[in-house]
Amino acid sequence: MYFRHSPDIWRGYPNLVPGVLIAWGLAADRDVRARTAEYEALARARLDVATEGDWPEIQAWRRAFSQMGLKPTQYRCAAESLLRRFRKEGALPSLHPLVDLCNAMSLAFGIPIAVFDLSRIEQHLEVRLAMGDERYRSFAGETEQPDVGEVVFVDAGNAAHARRWTHRQSALSAVRPETSAVLIVAEALHATAFADVSRLLDALASELKTLWTAPVDQTILTPASPSIEF
Repeated sequence: MYFRHSPDIWRGYPNLVPGVLIAWGLAADRDVRARTAEYEALARARLDVATEGDWPEIQAWRRAFSQMGLKPTQYRCAAESLLRRFRKEGALPSLHPLVDLCNAMSLAFGIPIAVFDLSRIEQHLEVRLAMGDERYRSFAGETEQPDVGEVVFVDAGNAAHARRWTHRQSALSAVRPETSAVLIVAEALHATAFADVSRLLDALASELKTLWTAPVDQTILTPASPSIEF
């Protein structure tokens, strides 16, 4: 299996910094509340100074969504959506220990983090422009077809595992109680993206090794090294 971004994505978004982490041996029986509380406190402190729309991480994704022809206040990257909900409600719902941890880290770093169940991905996963015949399963159980030219995560079976890039994942590969192996992707476009994504990956790897004693592979992709095999 492999994960990569297509040449079109690298050409269109030269500031892109994708951090990738693969972990095995996970379980849904871990208590991550103390760890999520720490990351939520970091996010709360940042939000006390400036709302999420003023964060450079979020502004960079808003520019990317505009470049994709999307209205940034209608279609938001996942990190911005989480931050808006957290700022308004003061908390996020608990879904799964790993997802809760990644959501809390996304709040603290302002960087969208996608978590995919590897058992639901066929052969590979590529971030590319949609052809329009891909199949996307929504969390409402509906099957959608992405628009031609939309940025999607697609596997060898033509299943779209995310639509509008970092906007929305598919229910098909969402983490479940039985999930044991995952592909985690954190993507950023702002000026200090490389340093921030590096810190995020190191922190996440440390959390996984501590909480799950999980074997972890991690890397930052570049145009010269655009894929990771696993």
